[in-house]
Amino acid sequence: MNTTRREVLKLAGAALAGTAFPSIIIPNKAFAGMNSETLKVGLIGCGGRGSGAAMQALKADPNVVLYALGEIFPERFNTCLEGLRKVHGDKVQVDEGRKFVGFDAYQKVIDSGVDVVLLATPPHFRPLHLEAAIKAGKHIFCEKPVAVDAPGIRKVLELAKLAKEKNVSLVSGFCWRFHEPKRAVFGKINEGAIGEVMSIYNTYNTGGAWSFPRQEGWNDLQFQLRNWMYYTWLAGDHIVEQAVHSIDMMSWAMGDVLPVSAVGTGGRQVRVDPLYGHIYDHFAITYDYPNGAKGFHFSRQQENCERSYLVETFGTKGRAMANCSRPTHKIEGANPWEYSGAQNDMYQTEHNELFASIRNSKPINNGEWMANSTMLAIMGRMAAYTGKKITWDEAIKSNEVLAPDITSWDMPAPKVEVARPGFTPFF
Repeated sequence: MNTTRREVLKLAGAALAGTAFPSIIIPNKAFAGMNSETLKVGLIGCGGRGSGAAMQALKADPNVVLYALGEIFPERFNTCLEGLRKVHGDKVQVDEGRKFVGFDAYQKVIDSGVDVVLLATPPHFRPLHLEAAIKAGKHIFCEKPVAVDAPGIRKVLELAKLAKEKNVSLVSGFCWRFHEPKRAVFGKINEGAIGEVMSIYNTYNTGGAWSFPRQEGWNDLQFQLRNWMYYTWLAGDHIVEQAVHSIDMMSWAMGDVLPVSAVGTGGRQVRVDPLYGHIYDHFAITYDYPNGAKGFHFSRQQENCERSYLVETFGTKGRAMANCSRPTHKIEGANPWEYSGAQNDMYQTEHNELFASIRNSKPINNGEWMANSTMLAIMGRMAAYTGKKITWDEAIKSNEVLAPDITSWDMPAPKVEVARPGFTPFF
């Protein structure tokens, strides 16, 4: 799914479909200090995900323009802008002076006069970029995950509080929370339709993903940044970068109650070439909850294997199914039900609701749950990497920083190695 979304030119056509503009647009009630006529958007990270977010942001409101871009790889500007201009034409108002390149490009975008920023760089940079945007009073679309380690999560939780104080919107890229069928089925679970939740089985089993062989002139840091998904310091491993969607829905089914502990396993069976960095290609994690419930997570990135992307929730009065691979959203048991409503474009809905919140002076703040869901995936990685039982308190208080802030191409790439359960320590 995400690979397809990164194909920018395909996105240009796909973006014409989806939900309509927010029905109520009230420019004169925009937040204090906002341009009440035109909202200027800054995109930080111009790869496929960032280009897709910009596509949706420009569609979400009739009076919004793309104003500034920030990237570390400048060749991405043309691909990004080509796809956007095909669909949005004059809404793309990025001149040469507002194409910012480098590790400080995020700050230049924020300082360029934008009202809304879209954060779509590799997750390692998310806490840093969030901090700059929130302190500057910008409204934010923030892709998931929001950090790769516990210190980053703690920072994001602090920033979520600051966003509330500053009355700015902070909308998460956990897209399934904006999907109407998922909202319906998880809403019923939270209302008690299947009784007390006792177990949840969730999967994110896919094939492989893209990679870029090393080119002449690339140093180690550039190679890792171009293949960022395969380095835990940049992506958090695939349980954090991708499978976190399923873990987030597990948390949703639990009413976002946090688990007590996690234990699990994982490894690197198939994807062993150095091209794939040092991350695992499979995980299996069990989460224990305060009421005795258990969450079972299974994720895999291996070709030619059975695929699965779903959440099954079992309660004292029935079973609920939320399938992400096909339109199956139903409840069996004491209160049978099956979703039969509209199928919305959840990616578009994220931005529709963000811009409607700005226009209507009703800020959205997804900060706390998006941070906690990311931390659940980090906790699962900790359990698999170490082979130990990890409590929530241990995980959230961890002082392990996976990498320092990267500010220059002259900095050495972080040294990485494959984790070995039973040998890799918990910090």
